[in-house]
Amino acid sequence: MYDIIVVGGGPAGLTATIYAIRKRLNVLMVSKDLGGKTNFRLELPWIEDYQVIRGLEIVSKFRAELEYLDFARHMEPVEGVTQHQDAFAVHTKGGGELLAKVVIVASGTQHQRLNVPGEKEFLMRGLCYSAFSYAPLFIDKATAVIGDGDLAVRSAAELATVAAHVYLVGPSSSVLASSLGQKLKARENVTVMEDHRVTAILGQDFAERVAVKGPDGQDMEITADGTFIEMALVPNSEIVAELVDLDSQGRIKVDSRNRTSVPGIFAAGDVTDTYAEQVLIAAGEGAKAALSAYEYLLPLL
Repeated sequence: MYDIIVVGGGPAGLTATIYAIRKRLNVLMVSKDLGGKTNFRLELPWIEDYQVIRGLEIVSKFRAELEYLDFARHMEPVEGVTQHQDAFAVHTKGGGELLAKVVIVASGTQHQRLNVPGEKEFLMRGLCYSAFSYAPLFIDKATAVIGDGDLAVRSAAELATVAAHVYLVGPSSSVLASSLGQKLKARENVTVMEDHRVTAILGQDFAERVAVKGPDGQDMEITADGTFIEMALVPNSEIVAELVDLDSQGRIKVDSRNRTSVPGIFAAGDVTDTYAEQVLIAAGEGAKAALSAYEYLLPLL
């Protein structure tokens, strides 16, 4: 039986695992990959690598350490977590069952996709899913934000402070009724395209245009230096959904020490209700979760 099993290999999971190893705990990280969302890198024709601090570089040391310490990782998706007497069982996709006194869930989120032509081809080549991370790169550029909810409105507002122009494609009338939505509608450098639908992402080497269909059926194209798909994130919390408390968005509720509603289950990173989807925040939360789990384990060691 392991002291800790960490589910997820993104910034939170990597950090939690390394912190647990340094506490001399018997820990295993179970994940389908190493790096999580940091494996995605936005490429832009006018940006050189030295101009960008990338998430992958921040967690690369932890990732390299785990690549070396093969006994501390198991590369396989997790299907679920159940209680097993006084411990927990982590069930893997291949049918395996791994036992641990403590589980740290750092399984991250999934982005909702448009499922339109050009989306896969241009992903991370002028098209991405995080305006908050990349907005500073678009000073005096034209940008497009696609989405119908609060996330799209907040992302458009972030870009509007630096970009020459922002096209907000697809917001609903209800989300535009908010104070931020009204502020966006009043900005001269923002075009709000209410109830419009994206039909394709177009370009050559990079995404350059967005094909849009209006509510009246009219087709048009938007030219943009960068396009952001900003629809609500889907937390990968289903593996513990029957065990711990979730919020209205399906995120795992945690306290200031990353404890869930079930003693022995901790959570960290984007899968939780912690503020902001950022690599540095996820890494910090992973460290907190490991230290909190260590404190929990001390009487049991």
